[in-house]
Amino acid sequence: MLTTLFYILSAITLASAFMTVLSRNPIHSAIYLVVCFFSIAGHYAMFNAQFLAMVHLIVYSGAIMILMLFTIMMMNFNESKIRKNNLVVVAAVVALCLVGYVLLATFLKAQPMIEQYVVTGEDYQSIKVLGKVLLDDYVVPFEMAAVLLLVSMIGAVLLSKKDKKIKA
Repeated sequence: MLTTLFYILSAITLASAFMTVLSRNPIHSAIYLVVCFFSIAGHYAMFNAQFLAMVHLIVYSGAIMILMLFTIMMMNFNESKIRKNNLVVVAAVVALCLVGYVLLATFLKAQPMIEQYVVTGEDYQSIKVLGKVLLDDYVVPFEMAAVLLLVSMIGAVLLSKKDKKIKA
């Protein structure tokens, strides 16, 4: 049962990820990305990480995708403006092949870091432990992510702002 659910979620994730990349309409691409985020949250829930699944849904599918959709709508992309040169397409395919080769080589040469797992009995799924780790050990990266999101939102607003020249 769990194996079947895993394969179904994996197929949905891969199909929606490919449709995100291959879709010509940016709005459709964003919607496919939301479907991909939901299926990834399903993977988290299936692996008994319910808190991570809910945070993933709230943060990525909710906040980030809404910001992306607003940015796409404010930019007003037209298909007539987007022209792809053949050289750009060839460079993209070469880059994709190189990245795929590096990822495949890394995956094939990877060894597990931990030989044997030790069970301590501590519940790492609890919100209390997660909050302690986030706000004690990783407070600087946590705050930097918040600043990065704020700066990206300000940048999106400034990019979409029309330049109004005052004529005297």
